[in-house]
Amino acid sequence: MDLEKRIKAHRDLLSSICCPDRKVNPVTLEQVLLLAMEIARGKKIGTMFIISDTEEVLRKSSPLILDPLFGHPPSKKLVSNKNTRENIKELAQMDGAFIVSDDGVFISACRYINATSDGIKLPLGLGSRHMAAASITKETNAVAVVLSESSMIRVFDNGEIIGEIIPELWMLRQYASNLSEPKEAEPKKELSIANNSD
Repeated sequence: MDLEKRIKAHRDLLSSICCPDRKVNPVTLEQVLLLAMEIARGKKIGTMFIISDTEEVLRKSSPLILDPLFGHPPSKKLVSNKNTRENIKELAQMDGAFIVSDDGVFISACRYINATSDGIKLPLGLGSRHMAAASITKETNAVAVVLSESSMIRVFDNGEIIGEIIPELWMLRQYASNLSEPKEAEPKKELSIANNSD
């Protein structure tokens, strides 16, 4: 499958989640989702990314520790930057949420979310990280991406789950056309057996 077809399949898969109705930059949301999938394929850790409406999200959160992203220039904190992504993968092992601006800059890390959970209804089995994601997206215009330790990715908007991604299935679907495209059969070759028993 050529690169253009792969990109189209990828965009089709994420288009319902990354649509303009989300009130966030769909390119930034897509980049964060891809980063969450990369993390899910590595260590079994949970983390959360909150995208857009950064001033309000920062107002409704507080630092758990000294912010490891503080003082670095925005150009070094872009979600599209390969080095930044590797650093975020390491920082994701720490508690707290990442705050990402609408234009794809990591603003802060290791944030505790102070939003209220009043009126939030989540499926049984989802914990405090999911409740925080639902709460902050209900009280702000942000979207949250939560990666569970089970590698399930859930996207929240307006206090509700709007999408779930199982990274392995996403990867399988992305490359499925490689598996289903007809392949040319190789011509059978005659097999010669050498017998040295004489």
